[in-house]
Amino acid sequence: MATTKKTTKGATPKAVATKTVRNTTLEGVVMKAAMQKTVVVKVTRFEKHPKYQKYMTISKKYKVHDENGTAKVGDKVTIVETKPISKDKHFRLVA
Repeated sequence: MATTKKTTKGATPKAVATKTVRNTTLEGVVMKAAMQKTVVVKVTRFEKHPKYQKYMTISKKYKVHDENGTAKVGDKVTIVETKPISKDKHFRLVA
């Protein structure tokens, strides 16, 4: 008995998903400004726990690219997501 294989001639390959530019904008406070062209920004969010229905303050620190070195500790800044600048830096300073 001969087995037959189904081949699809002229089949087009699946569409490749294109990566879109991220437009994530966050606001936070500068915690550390000791590095060259880099500041550490702490972003806090107020979120409700899904199970316990309690509101919690969640904070996260981001390394942010500061080209001009204008940010000082304690400043409120706006950051925007960008392409990776280094291993840890994926945000840049807007204001």
